[in-house]
Amino acid sequence: MLDIAEELNRWVEQGRDFAVATVVAVGGSAPRRPGAALAVDADGTAIGSVSGGCVEGAVYELCRQALEDGESVLERFGYSDDDAFAVGLTCGGVIDILVTPVRVGDRVRPVIAAGLAAAASGGATALARIVTGPADLVGRALVVRRRGTDENGSRMSASRDSGFQGRGSHDSGSHDSGFQGRGSHDSGSHDSGFQGRGSYDSGFRNSTSYDSGFYEGGFGAHPELDRTVAAEAGAFLDAGRTGTLEIGEQGSRCGAPLTVLVESSVPPPRMIVFGAIDFASALVRVGKFLNYRVTVCDARPVFATEARFPEADEIVVEWPHRYLERTEVDARTVLCVLTHDAKFDVPLLRLALRLPVAYVGAMGSRRTHLDRNARLREVGVTELELARLRSPIGLDLGARTPEETALSIAAEIVADRRGGSGVSLTGAHTPIHHDASSVPTGRIGSVA
Repeated sequence: MLDIAEELNRWVEQGRDFAVATVVAVGGSAPRRPGAALAVDADGTAIGSVSGGCVEGAVYELCRQALEDGESVLERFGYSDDDAFAVGLTCGGVIDILVTPVRVGDRVRPVIAAGLAAAASGGATALARIVTGPADLVGRALVVRRRGTDENGSRMSASRDSGFQGRGSHDSGSHDSGFQGRGSHDSGSHDSGFQGRGSYDSGFRNSTSYDSGFYEGGFGAHPELDRTVAAEAGAFLDAGRTGTLEIGEQGSRCGAPLTVLVESSVPPPRMIVFGAIDFASALVRVGKFLNYRVTVCDARPVFATEARFPEADEIVVEWPHRYLERTEVDARTVLCVLTHDAKFDVPLLRLALRLPVAYVGAMGSRRTHLDRNARLREVGVTELELARLRSPIGLDLGARTPEETALSIAAEIVADRRGGSGVSLTGAHTPIHHDASSVPTGRIGSVA
């Protein structure tokens, strides 16, 4: 539900009762990933989506029913249902959805409200909810924040900051697909880079400390269950993951298992564009469309201006490699080098290719590419490091204009991130969605 945190936080502030349906697990070609949510308030207003339209009507009615009876319910939709064509995923997928009432006076409301407030403010937070288990535990929740963050989940670092402060709460990683086996099932492999720094006092109301952070709420069962799930959710949060884990009722790997959905909300990933040229302006717009926090960096103040890049979140006038040395990056960061000038490119790429970032691409002709690679080898860049470089940058779309080139670069970034091939889907026999997925085993059924 953290994908619609801003809207739901407003509903909480307005005192509205609502029910929220959240995708827990998917299989096959289901269009939405775990964590996607649809919410319905007492007046029947709906926001969000769980299936792109396939089962929205049926889920809407489940939300209305949850508002009326106050019970959480887990339902499966898809081609395995007898009535799949009527209310299922006609595209051939399977989707498990948890519906939770969040009414004034409900035990879970303060906990969910805390998670929504943190996510809506752009802070890093994780919300853990029991999906399967004893009926009185299903739907109960706790919210986790890391040390070094305030009560909204925003970082409180005393060190120099680069100006990178996430303003959104949208995860970009792949998402978990099911409940197979014991243990944790996460959704992606990118480290968010938001580990807490320092040992600040949390300042959270009614919060409990554990090794790496703080949590609010709880499941009302064995106290070790809360601590164990908080620690597991903290690990999901560190990696920016959404997925499920299975754990015993007493917080161990033994005993009757509970299935817990962990939703992580972290600030948007970074896109750093080096070179304040006209192609960069188009790439900034596409990067914002893809929900990156975009920085433009150029050593030339006449070009690196707000007038030229009004959509950029940050404009830095500095030698590119010096800026990259001091700024924060992580495993979701993409670096786009558009300078195609050796005096900028070589020191910058020498550093960039040794950083644990998601993508490094450099613009230039094939001749420029060969010359640049030779220069990089001369300064000690290895063949393994060079293999990480996407150059010439972008997919072969036949792009000519800055906008077309930006689309080519963005397409390569998405393909690299999602494991796509970049070829046309027409006539292809490859999966449409490349996120790791498998059909949840058995019918989870409904629980109240």
